[in-house]
Amino acid sequence: MARPVHQATATFTTLNALLREGVAMLAASGAENAAREAAWLLEAGLGKTPLELCLNGRMPVAPDERERVLGLLSRRANREPLQYILGTQEFCGLEFLVEPGVLIPRPETELLVGEVVRCARCLPGPIIADIGTGSGCIAVVLAKALPTARLFATDCSGFALRIGLQNAERHGVQDRVRFLQGDLLEPLGRVGLEGQVSVLVSNPPYIPDGQLELLQPEVGDYEPRVALSGGPDGLAMYRRLLQDAALFVKPGGLLVIEVGQGQASLVCQMASRLDGYGSIRTLEDNAGIERVVCLEFRAER
Repeated sequence: MARPVHQATATFTTLNALLREGVAMLAASGAENAAREAAWLLEAGLGKTPLELCLNGRMPVAPDERERVLGLLSRRANREPLQYILGTQEFCGLEFLVEPGVLIPRPETELLVGEVVRCARCLPGPIIADIGTGSGCIAVVLAKALPTARLFATDCSGFALRIGLQNAERHGVQDRVRFLQGDLLEPLGRVGLEGQVSVLVSNPPYIPDGQLELLQPEVGDYEPRVALSGGPDGLAMYRRLLQDAALFVKPGGLLVIEVGQGQASLVCQMASRLDGYGSIRTLEDNAGIERVVCLEFRAER
């Protein structure tokens, strides 16, 4: 007589099976790099290293652990940015806290930071102001790279400034970065920085309002609209920065700004029509796009 087949009283999921489930979820949602992102979310949800995930694929996953990971995967399948789910983003070799409500740092902005470092490293005790700081990534990296510099970081969002301060504390530069709430350059006047700033740096909103609805869901649906919207033609913030910078930047100082694709020549034209600006140059990113505009104020104005 054949022995009866015993049915399992409970089912379980292995790491490999959960990973396959995650990849399928993300691929169906249209997310790019589904396999890599699913692995990252498993690592975050289970507290595993990439090596552990690779070597222990047959390890069972408890039901509560599976539900926790599926919750993360569902957020990503709804096209929430991976950085908001994981809570961090790498920028210039440093890890920054990011949450919904602050713009996620972009690789192209590293070109902006690198140029400011190059220009300011020989200045004695420079004062640098980061306008629209968001997560504080620009100000914090500059403070790390320029140990004699004093940094001021402004933003209209109190929430963003709290995240910025946390990032400054995370990287040990909170004593050299002062965070100020207010509209663009207005906070600089409250602390008496007229004519004292060596370098004014900004990555302002530059997406034309009519293009906001065309953005990827990760950007348009989740990142703060105030950090994206550049007005009807995308140039509203540049007009204000170019006009107001002369009050705060010392003679011979710099205004260094990031621009969107196709905007560099327009920003240069606007600057050339204003008094005070001397040399104007642009820098291209790795894709050949003019991404940074560097404007030097005349030594005598």
